[in-house]
Amino acid sequence: MIGRYSYLQVALVLFGVIFCLIYPLALVWPSGWMWHEGAPYSSHYYMMIIGVYATLGIMLIRAAANPAAHRSLIWFTIWSSVVHALIMAVQSLQNPEHMGHMWGDVPALLLVALVLGTLMRGTREDTLNP
Repeated sequence: MIGRYSYLQVALVLFGVIFCLIYPLALVWPSGWMWHEGAPYSSHYYMMIIGVYATLGIMLIRAAANPAAHRSLIWFTIWSSVVHALIMAVQSLQNPEHMGHMWGDVPALLLVALVLGTLMRGTREDTLNP
């Protein structure tokens, strides 16, 4: 039977890969994954966000090998995803031209937080072992 630890490992790899794929997601569905008009590479700000999320994605993939040793990174991912989603939701509601984010990255970030938070909830370092 697969336990919480294994599900957490799978989730870390899956979300890590998705974070690494934000750039191609923006090419396919710009209104759901990008704030600026035009190609993603035309915005310096957006390319910085791509860099931050790609780095986070790689670190989440690496954390999957030993989640107990990377609890702070996982909790950072959870809480920063909630904060990012809430700010983006408010900004989307204030700027109707960005409502695509309410169907794109806002629910995606909340899903990341929900899944990782559920898998981490109630765990201590000594109980987060295979």
